[in-house]
Amino acid sequence: MTGKKTFRIGAGAGYSGDRIPPAVELAEKGALDYLVFECLAERTIALAQLQRSQHARLGFDPLLAARMLAVLPACVAQGIKIISNMGAANPLAAGHEVIRVARQLGIQKLTVAVVLGDDVLAQLQNQDLPLIDSNKTLASLGKSVISANAYIGSEGIVKALAKGADVVITGRVADPALFLAPLIHEFGWGMNHWDLLGKGTLIGHLLECAGQVTGGYFADPGFRDVPDLARLGFPLAEVSSDGSAVITKVSGSGGCVTVATCASQLLYEIENPAAYLQPDVVADFSNVALTQIGPDRVQVSGATGRQRPDKLKVTVGHRDGFIGEGQISYAGLGAQARGQLALDVLKERLAGSKALDSRFELIGLNAIHGDHLANLATGYTPYEVRARAAMRVATRAEAELVAHEVEALYLNGPASGGGVTQSVRELIAAASILVPREWVKTSITMLEV
Repeated sequence: MTGKKTFRIGAGAGYSGDRIPPAVELAEKGALDYLVFECLAERTIALAQLQRSQHARLGFDPLLAARMLAVLPACVAQGIKIISNMGAANPLAAGHEVIRVARQLGIQKLTVAVVLGDDVLAQLQNQDLPLIDSNKTLASLGKSVISANAYIGSEGIVKALAKGADVVITGRVADPALFLAPLIHEFGWGMNHWDLLGKGTLIGHLLECAGQVTGGYFADPGFRDVPDLARLGFPLAEVSSDGSAVITKVSGSGGCVTVATCASQLLYEIENPAAYLQPDVVADFSNVALTQIGPDRVQVSGATGRQRPDKLKVTVGHRDGFIGEGQISYAGLGAQARGQLALDVLKERLAGSKALDSRFELIGLNAIHGDHLANLATGYTPYEVRARAAMRVATRAEAELVAHEVEALYLNGPASGGGVTQSVRELIAAASILVPREWVKTSITMLEV
């Protein structure tokens, strides 16, 4: 614990493919103590496990090196510590990649801590646990399972920081825990100080999606206007030892921080505000207050917490077939009729395929809300449509057939089709189970330049 009363934590990413310039802006101008990159969605780690199975040195975030090249110089110069789950399915390889980048940049001294232990695939062998939100069990997935990663909490990161880490790389850590850990470390909060952990979890939840709290995924022209969206800045929190915080951003960056943007993120992916289940604490957001205390400055307060759950959530990644997709455009008079004819032809030609699921739609007309709402738009005749056919099937060969039949519409379908695109991809699905907390054991590996 240090004597400093307030710490500044910035959000450098809200998902794996997020933009890098706002993170550089935070590193250079945010006067930060910590910069956190949250980059793992539910299926991201399963896809990374698949990549690792094909290339042993991969399986971590593909933008890891680019992000480190961009922010390490400023972070090292200003003493900003970095925390990230960009390790995905291969945290140790990711840690070595950070070391490689540091050496490339000529950095003379850097300590990287790798937190391991979230991979519990081995522990699940011969276990038949119920799947969450399903009446099926783990055994029903059979040999299709390729990954199983537990949502671990902040403890491993806290220990890594106590060991003097400048950069902490993890695999599957609960998103808010990435931000909670430095608060525990810096303020000396106990791992059973439930109300403080609840407050820290609130801060982490508000920051974890980065630009979503500064106006990204919020802007709606004429209803919710966001200034300078093209230069959207990422958020930071000024946090005090009592868990109170102000959400703000770098002065002059695009976007905005308002009660409305914060409220939108506060409710994001929250099933029960009074019981937000996290590995560190059961947080209660039901009495949270958001107060605008200045331009792009929102005070947050009112979160509490109670004892953490006995079990941890595990995301199980499994193979779920292949998706074959093709698209083709039609424009001009009769475009809608020609597009519909193309779909009808495809349905007939693909009728013999053993589809697990299928979609035949006209983008711009019925691809999102279906035929019912499209039919309500009476009198509307689109000048251009894009016909899309997609089928989920058991084999790659069947998926390739779908893509091929769309391309074949060039000479075997309605007039004047063009701009065909095709794709075939293996589908990796995610399921969830709960496991006893004692099944998950974390460890830390230290690396140094």
